[in-house]
Amino acid sequence: MRALLQRVTSARVEVAGQLIGQTGPGLLILICAMAGDSEAEAEKLAARIAKLRIFKDDAGKMNLSVRDIGGSALVVSQFTLAADTSRGNRPGFSTAAAPALGEALYQHFSAALRREGIAVENGEFGADMAVSLVNDGPVTIWMDSADRG
Repeated sequence: MRALLQRVTSARVEVAGQLIGQTGPGLLILICAMAGDSEAEAEKLAARIAKLRIFKDDAGKMNLSVRDIGGSALVVSQFTLAADTSRGNRPGFSTAAAPALGEALYQHFSAALRREGIAVENGEFGADMAVSLVNDGPVTIWMDSADRG
């Protein structure tokens, strides 16, 4: 799975002008299930994100996790994180998981993040969403479950 994390002071997602999810201080997580991904990868990525120390401590150092600060997460599905731009000017998305698997893994990732003690709100899988955020820092980090570091 691929995730793009943004440390935010606030974020929200709307569908057809209706607010469906929001977060205060914490993370906006754009997430994409890739072909071949499994529930185990969703769980490992959720655990890594819950422990990732990207929030400032009292000394101003990035030394605290979203869990440490009592923050929350807005998780939004975004298959375009699977974009292959290596050929031509139009990205390809064949490395993204099929929609049914993608949605199941998106929901599983959100549930795993909740089990890590993070309050989670969600976007709507497959919908045309309007996402707004106030990036804090800015801090934006790319993570991939295929990374073993």
